Amino acid sequence: MAHKQRTDRRGRLHAEHHEVEGIRVVTLRGEIDHDVQGVLSEALIVDDGAVPPRMVADLSDVTFMDSSGINVFVATHQQVSNADGWVRIAGAQPSVLRVLQLVGVDTLITCHPTTEEALRPDL
Repeated sequence: MAHKQRTDRRGRLHAEHHEVEGIRVVTLRGEIDHDVQGVLSEALIVDDGAVPPRMVADLSDVTFMDSSGINVFVATHQQVSNADGWVRIAGAQPSVLRVLQLVGVDTLITCHPTTEEALRPDL
């Protein structure tokens, strides 16, 4: 199980990732805005620069997300979908989930209350 950490310079976004049965789980903590867009993008790709085919983004410790985060998730979804894969969002706090719902991202990327549920293969 690989485990990497990335943090933006001001410590506003912290990202860790590991694999569970071939699914990349990216755990994010902090705020997602324009200033950390690059950190988020890097956290969602693998070391060879590819986007993994199946991914769960755990947002349970994300306290804020603006359109910059939305744009990264939509672009990631498009890349993964082109490779017959999927992206799922898990544990989004109510304020973050509301942003996802307002712009319709939840109709593109499924949102689940927990990482465990998002990892279920039958969903």
